[in-house]
Amino acid sequence: MRDTTTGASRLRTCLRSSRPNFLVLAPLCAGLAITSALADGYSVAVLDALLVLLGALLAHAAVNLFNEHHDFHSGLDEMTERTPFSGGSGALPEQPEAAHAVLGAALACLAGVMLIGVWFLWRVGPVMLAYGLVGLGLVVAYTAWLTRRPWLCLLAPGAGFGLLMVLGAHQALAGTLSAMVVAAALIPTLMVSALLLINQVPDIDADRRVGRDHLAIRLGPRRAARLVAVLLAAAFAVVPVAWLVGALPTEAWLMWLAVPALAWLIRGLWQLPVGVERGELASLLPLMGLNVAILLASLALLNVGLLLAA
Repeated sequence: MRDTTTGASRLRTCLRSSRPNFLVLAPLCAGLAITSALADGYSVAVLDALLVLLGALLAHAAVNLFNEHHDFHSGLDEMTERTPFSGGSGALPEQPEAAHAVLGAALACLAGVMLIGVWFLWRVGPVMLAYGLVGLGLVVAYTAWLTRRPWLCLLAPGAGFGLLMVLGAHQALAGTLSAMVVAAALIPTLMVSALLLINQVPDIDADRRVGRDHLAIRLGPRRAARLVAVLLAAAFAVVPVAWLVGALPTEAWLMWLAVPALAWLIRGLWQLPVGVERGELASLLPLMGLNVAILLASLALLNVGLLLAA
């Protein structure tokens, strides 16, 4: 069959497959590396800060594009009931001829990340190679391999956005790590893993049919939601604990402005009705939306707090 899609159509499909609505997460995480470096007293060059933010954005887009391409070819897209927060963009089922373009876009984003990594490898030294290799492994292995290993599937997203992205970017900017950036990195580590876990709940049946094996499948919707509540509470608990030991400044408490919304979310997650086990997701979707809002708002507030402490 002749491919009749235009270049503009392929470009739109690639853009949709990158899930642009969610790409703001990466700059917020990388931003913690910048603001913590400033709060630690380091001078951050504008070019280096921009490259860190661009590298984070490209890495996130690459993960999304690889995920969309894999889910399209595995047949998962045809089985999944999409929500605003899960199930993929639906771009490739609508434009299957653009599959090669989406894969090419994923590889191009990955190449961009590697070029930025080479720049910092030259500037900072061999330590950056460790971050790069682990990060590259996560990007390539997540959809095809890690989604079949429950605990690794839970930990990998948070480790990628928190420990790798935040710590690696801080190392690139400052040449070293500090207690402040380690504490700051723990917050997105916990919150992003919680985000991915709750977003897997609507896809449980479809994921099981294509051979995936994650904690939402193992625990079921209600217990998975309660684990999400625990992870979110732990993320917010990092602030007072780190503040008490001197790892985070007082201004980091600004993140706690989101606590009232967090309390509402945790209550909702803990009291999900039994019907969610039968695929009745109406009560879950508002909580998924609130979870996204709390994640983005709390990271933004933490960035502002660290910037004020600089």
